[in-house]
Amino acid sequence: MTTIATLLQQYAEHNKLLSFEGTMETIIPGVYFHRATKSSARQPLIYNSGIIIVGQGHKIIHFPEHQIQYGAGDYLVLGVPVPLECEAFTDNDLPVMGIAIDINPAMLHKLVNQMMQHKPILTPLTQSGAVQSATLDLAMEQVTHRLLTVLNDPLEAEVFGDDIVKELVYRVLCGPQGNTLIGLAMHDGHYARIARTLSTLHSDYASPITVEHLAEEVNMSVSSFHRAFKQVTFESPLQYLKKVRLAKAKELITTSGSKANEAAFKVGYTSASQFSREFKRHFNKAPSEIHV
Repeated sequence: MTTIATLLQQYAEHNKLLSFEGTMETIIPGVYFHRATKSSARQPLIYNSGIIIVGQGHKIIHFPEHQIQYGAGDYLVLGVPVPLECEAFTDNDLPVMGIAIDINPAMLHKLVNQMMQHKPILTPLTQSGAVQSATLDLAMEQVTHRLLTVLNDPLEAEVFGDDIVKELVYRVLCGPQGNTLIGLAMHDGHYARIARTLSTLHSDYASPITVEHLAEEVNMSVSSFHRAFKQVTFESPLQYLKKVRLAKAKELITTSGSKANEAAFKVGYTSASQFSREFKRHFNKAPSEIHV
């Protein structure tokens, strides 16, 4: 069977991406291609929610008390966006390559409801965190092959793309990390409530935000909210908000050419000196050392 790495290389060749660095959306909305020719040192970043499938190379995600390593033939499931520290490695001087798939909430809810009718014992994620990884089984490998194959044909991508993505999400739901997505679909569960809070934080990060207000929005006590938030994201609410603001500020500096003070106020800081201190502590570089 053709490997996922070979199909990713064929995709890069077909779409003239052999010198591409980074992540870009493919012709199927919500499906992204990632490529990096060099290893990257440990650095803080925010992983978006979704499914990440690695075809070549490997990465290590660092948490305060443990690590997750995943590489070719593995997939990662993230129910919510999570600030992480990650390092990436090329293998045999070949580029790191993979794909990422957004999860449509309406499609996810429909799938989970259908599955619950047949398998009512499905259980949502409760105690473990938002980041999970596993090895592709045969069914997931086959659907990934189909997805990568149709990406090179605009007509087939239009005709089959959504159905293939739907099957891929279904296969994840059936697999060892399915409980992450099941928890996301349970509207009244703690996991889904924290997911709604994270959506608020990522859209309103520049506004004044209090933990009390966040807890009230999802009908939880402050203590229960704080505990559930840390179980899902490995961070306290205010620490998570700070990392989102710093990531957004770095993006403003590197992609928009914003000055440090300007970026600080745009993301919600009221003190430029506090912003500079926290930025340097987080990224190990001062804002002025970040290259545009």
